[in-house]
Amino acid sequence: MKESRIKVSFCSEWHKINLKFLNCLALIAGMVVLTALTGCKGKDNRAEKVIVYTYNSFSGEWGAGPEIARLFKEKTGLEIEYADCGDGGQILSKAILEKDDPYADVLIGLDNSIYEKAIESKILLKWKPQMNLKEGLIGQLNVNNDIYIIPYDYSPFAFMFDTNSGLPAPENFEDLTKDIYRKKIILMDYRTSTPGLGFKNWVEKVYGDKAGDYMKRLEPNVLTTAPSWSVGYGMFTEGEAPLVISYTTSEPYHIEYDETDRYKALEFEEGHLMQVEGAAVLAKAKNKEGAKKLVEFLVSDEAQKLIAQTQWMFPSNKNIELPASYKDVIQPKIIK
Repeated sequence: MKESRIKVSFCSEWHKINLKFLNCLALIAGMVVLTALTGCKGKDNRAEKVIVYTYNSFSGEWGAGPEIARLFKEKTGLEIEYADCGDGGQILSKAILEKDDPYADVLIGLDNSIYEKAIESKILLKWKPQMNLKEGLIGQLNVNNDIYIIPYDYSPFAFMFDTNSGLPAPENFEDLTKDIYRKKIILMDYRTSTPGLGFKNWVEKVYGDKAGDYMKRLEPNVLTTAPSWSVGYGMFTEGEAPLVISYTTSEPYHIEYDETDRYKALEFEEGHLMQVEGAAVLAKAKNKEGAKKLVEFLVSDEAQKLIAQTQWMFPSNKNIELPASYKDVIQPKIIK
């Protein structure tokens, strides 16, 4: 019995020593983790980074985003982190959901189809940056004299036409409903595509309360309603249909890179709707000063030189000279 008590006593002491040792290890491990986390936090300093919600054709390798990020860091020392959120409507929706604790600092891709909703959401900062913009653009994205959204590019919507199709080019909306264009038109879903929404708004401007009737008459001639511009335009260039909704400034892209004038932007008799795209700083941005610097840089001469041949839109800065490929871009009547 005595021996047994000694063993129990020894085991108890050994257990106590073990517990002290393990607690010490746990404390050391905790300090290591805390130090590591503190170190990570120091490396991920929000004051040194601007987070941007945007769309893929801006932030992707063929867009203006990567080069703008490089030039911006070179100029300011600040890094840009892009998050692809889809089109302008999806960018805005995500920002509204996060309005009390926003992840992003800047929204790039808000346009004149959603600017009122964006301003009414009260998530945007009202301010007046340094800018040299073309006349009338600020008013396309803002109300009264309050400035929330800064225009960085624009272009009228238009149908692009494949002149090798052997078909006559339509001259107006009614022409699009003719039997010769059966299954010859590619549209985009207005819920997921900015040109899709642009076409919907364009039809509504032209036809008013008869817009629904027009779309029913047009339906037999629509080959498909693509989920995005890139999908729909890709089908067009692959020859699946000779007509696709896009922009007047899609034409110089083919002149510049395909070295062909085969694809033409069509001017319609009814006039055209114009898209204006802008950038905005979030009112509760965690790096508000960095965000302001980025938006000002986006409309500077240095950054705007990239817009015409990356975004394939007109730059908003009035000082920018357009490349030769833009020489013959149509200048249609704009519907207000």
